[in-house]
Amino acid sequence: MADFSTLRLMQGLAQRITATHPELVNSDASFGELAWNWGRTRGEGESRLWFADGELVAWGRAELPRRVRRNDGSVKDITGAYLAYQVDPGHAELVDEVIGWFEATAPGVSRTVLPAAADSFGLQRWAAHGYEPDAPDAWSQLNERDLTDVAEPSLPAGFSFRTAAEVPAEAVVQAHVDAWAPTSYTASSYDGVRRAPGYRADLHVLVEAPDGTMACSAIMWLDEVNETVEFEPVGTHLGYRRQGLAQAMLRHGMRLAAAAGARHATVACMGVPEAARELYYSVGFRAFSRDAPLIKRA
Repeated sequence: MADFSTLRLMQGLAQRITATHPELVNSDASFGELAWNWGRTRGEGESRLWFADGELVAWGRAELPRRVRRNDGSVKDITGAYLAYQVDPGHAELVDEVIGWFEATAPGVSRTVLPAAADSFGLQRWAAHGYEPDAPDAWSQLNERDLTDVAEPSLPAGFSFRTAAEVPAEAVVQAHVDAWAPTSYTASSYDGVRRAPGYRADLHVLVEAPDGTMACSAIMWLDEVNETVEFEPVGTHLGYRRQGLAQAMLRHGMRLAAAAGARHATVACMGVPEAARELYYSVGFRAFSRDAPLIKRA
């Protein structure tokens, strides 16, 4: 299992590419996505780093077939392999080495990957290795907005904003479980997230219902280098949806982020269904980039 020093290197590459070619930051390779995914899984899987002149210029992290146990007692068998990766645009030719490493690390199974749709060179190289478009609803979209003129948040009577600094850890974990059940997220997952570089309890926001239930939650990851904040994840308890809570929480979070020094915000969502996109559009986000899901079947 890799330690957080590897994650810091990956985040540094994400920050450099965000500053110069933000449209080329891959899914699961942004500053916040890296922290969230690495923290909750403790970096499980296989990783490989590529350096040039002492600087990280490419990396790959392969999630291999495994059995996942979820909070409702069920298990989910993951039969394929997935690659999260990033290549510095100045070293684009390394994508072939990343592809070769992935195929050697996960032989004999279906392999999926999410390169940026704007990465024309990378897409050509994946195609040359036999990768083809995945299911038409498998894509995700990155949305963005600046943090000027964020509307005042408004909660229904009896609801209130909280942060993870104010709420017991058990309640914070339960908020995520209630929004994403069935899920493998546990107290141990949360402990890893809290230790991940970039986590701030004062930027981990929740909405508390009148009965004490944590009805919504979102973690914001502040990239101080680029003065941008990323929401990941954002979730609402099934019993509290369609009441305007997530909308209010996002506005509240953006105001907190602006006070912490952010000038820009991003949030990702799946392409299907459309409900999440409409939520983010309703608070001022607009589509910025998307990925191009690829698969090479076993």
